[in-house]
Amino acid sequence: MTVKDILLPLPEDLYLRLEQTARATSQSLTDLLVHAIRAGSPPDWSQAPAEFQADLAALDRMEDAALWQIARAQRTDAETAQLATLLEKNADGALTAEETLELEQCVAAADRFMLRKAHAAALLQWRGHAVPPFERL
Repeated sequence: MTVKDILLPLPEDLYLRLEQTARATSQSLTDLLVHAIRAGSPPDWSQAPAEFQADLAALDRMEDAALWQIARAQRTDAETAQLATLLEKNADGALTAEETLELEQCVAAADRFMLRKAHAAALLQWRGHAVPPFERL
């Protein structure tokens, strides 16, 4: 990993607090600052499966209103029922080849939906919004 040095002016009270915390936790000030910056950074989409990364990266550039729409979105009853039906048939070992493909597509769509929803909520929270827990995902 490439490391970049930066010069960052800090208010003295913040510097002293961080320095004291670093000493108390037996860490270098640099390690403590890197940890704090990572913890306070926007959510990292690069850890998501490769097929979803571009979609999640695009959320970073969206306005808050669009992110709220995604975060509050609900899957349709038909989508939920179809996935449940296919999962039941799969558990019974009764899927046809066509239904197996359909199940794979439904699962991928559900995964994409949930990742987008969670990432949008995390971005909104990082941007300072109070994001309530979503009851029905």
